[in-house]
Parts: sequence; C-alpha cells; structure tokens
Amino acid sequence: MDDLDVKDCNGTKLADGDAVTLIKDLKVKGANTTLKRGTLIKNIRLTYNEQEIECNAEKVKGLVLRTEFLKKA
Repeated sequence: MDDLDVKDCNGTKLADGDAVTLIKDLKVKGANTTLKRGTLIKNIRLTYNEQEIECNAEKVKGLVLRTEFLKKA
C-alpha cells in the first residue's frame, strides 16, 4: 500500500493515522444520521482505493469516505 498516492480535496497527501475534516454535510446510508461539515475525524486508515479511506466517526463505526469530501486537519 506504500505506492498509493491518497490525497484530500486540496491535493494534500494523506497517511494512516491522520486527522481529517469534512468539507460537506454527508448523509450516512443505513445509519439515519448526517455528518456535519467541519466534523473532525481522527485516526484514518487508507484502503487499496486511492479515492477512499476508512474511519470511525462519533456516532458511526466502520465508515468508508471518499477523499473528495475531506481535507487534512
């Protein structure tokens, strides 16, 4: 996975364990909740897809988010 070039919406490189902030309100399918813009998400995990990361939010565990909606905190 070291050869992946995962970047946030601004082009900043992301790594395992980084903290990110949401830039848009996101509805979570199946959880009946919305993650608000500005929500801080800590300790992200990279996936094998350059456009997705795994994380745990305050109310939702095991989320997969697209990097186009994130910026490095």
